Amino acid sequence: MDVRRLRLLRELADRGTVTAVARALSYTPSAVSQQIRALQAEVGVQLTEPAGRGLRLTDAGRSLAARADEVLAALDRAEAELDSYRSTPRGVVRVAIFPSGALLLLPGLLRRLAEQPNVRLECRDVDMTPPAVPELTADFDLVVTHRDDQAPPFDSERMAITPLLREPLDVALPQGHRLAAKERIEPAELVGEPWLSVDIGFPVDDVLRSLAVRTGVRPEVVQRINDFRVTEALVADGHGVALLPRYTVDSPRLVMRPLAGVRAGRNVEVVSRKGATERPAVRVVLDALLAEAAAATGLPDQT
Repeated sequence: MDVRRLRLLRELADRGTVTAVARALSYTPSAVSQQIRALQAEVGVQLTEPAGRGLRLTDAGRSLAARADEVLAALDRAEAELDSYRSTPRGVVRVAIFPSGALLLLPGLLRRLAEQPNVRLECRDVDMTPPAVPELTADFDLVVTHRDDQAPPFDSERMAITPLLREPLDVALPQGHRLAAKERIEPAELVGEPWLSVDIGFPVDDVLRSLAVRTGVRPEVVQRINDFRVTEALVADGHGVALLPRYTVDSPRLVMRPLAGVRAGRNVEVVSRKGATERPAVRVVLDALLAEAAAATGLPDQT
């Protein structure tokens, strides 16, 4: 089988459409479709089927895409082995990180990587939902993402998952709030409060909606703001209460209290294509992320 065609099949699995693959790789859509058809002829099995105006992978196509990951990971390991002959890791490492994760981890990460002059970090903050992560791994070496405790884990068969930290979500209250003197807050005590949340589908909002199950009352969301710094300012000014991450929030104007009887938190993880961390420069960045996560939470270094 042609390795280039296997790469195209993997790109189609990650990006979802022929058009997206063509745009990312500077091909024409017809050239991508032609190469996929040629791969089907090579293997003698139908790998795609019509889906509306586009294509989707068949069961055989998804199975081959998973095996393609193993083949391409082996090639990445071979390239990494050659890299290891160099005296120091070198090159550009591309990282996508969700904004509040960047707030927590990026300054310290850059300080740590200053000791690696031959490694250049290109970092982009991306307001991502879990379903968007697989496509991001097609463009970035490492994707720092987060999901709620209740969310299903990422597909470890197709991607490498490295846990960084679990960050509890606390109730953020303005100074002088009626519940500010309590050590822990029962969900029922929050019934009737105006809530500030994030967009539907993003981590944190799922936790808030789970409170409705505990209390039988749907929280009244008055504003949806994805920037936690804006939410902090609104809570401090008395416009509502919010669930905010414990280690990221640093405002003397807020009172942070844990929820009683509710496991509320977000899991911060690094997701990458399998084999990506075999490259020494990528491994250096991942190790620096692990060390910075440990420092941010006060937990032992996981490297």
